[in-house]
Amino acid sequence: MLLDINEIKDYLPQRYPFLLVDRVLEMELGKSIVAYKNVTNNEPFFEGHFPNNPIMPGVLIIEALAQAAGVLGFKTQEKKPSDGFLYYFVGADNVRLRRPVVPGDQLTLRADVITNRRGIYKFEGTASVGRCAYRVWWPICKVISSIGMIQIPLRRSLCDTRNTDLPSSACKKR
Repeated sequence: MLLDINEIKDYLPQRYPFLLVDRVLEMELGKSIVAYKNVTNNEPFFEGHFPNNPIMPGVLIIEALAQAAGVLGFKTQEKKPSDGFLYYFVGADNVRLRRPVVPGDQLTLRADVITNRRGIYKFEGTASVGRCAYRVWWPICKVISSIGMIQIPLRRSLCDTRNTDLPSSACKKR
């Protein structure tokens, strides 16, 4: 299942400059996803990390993996952020960052479902970059154990005007 950037925006609440998935190449609902991020020289984080030697911060590589996993979770559950649901990234275990990601790289993001219990997912994720013409893939980041994500319905205020179950007198002014 192929998704372009406009379809990805339907399934992720992040926007530029924090949307870190450009395209989904493969997806098997409930099982795995392969996506990528084109790393360009004009990324805002390169301005300070590091000005004369730009390197993508490792935490953003992990975030990109989590976003790819989030697309898989939303598609599997047949829900969208516009339906009032969000996935929260809750942790990563046994992370290893092995090589720098630099401008011009295409960061390939793969996430495989380890477990899914009532919308709470654990994924194994790998980020890699193909640097050679003969397509040798070098692992950049391996999340050996899990990327945990939990799906949370967005809370509405008791005084939300869309909540018609409460009388107006139930809303206290502060």
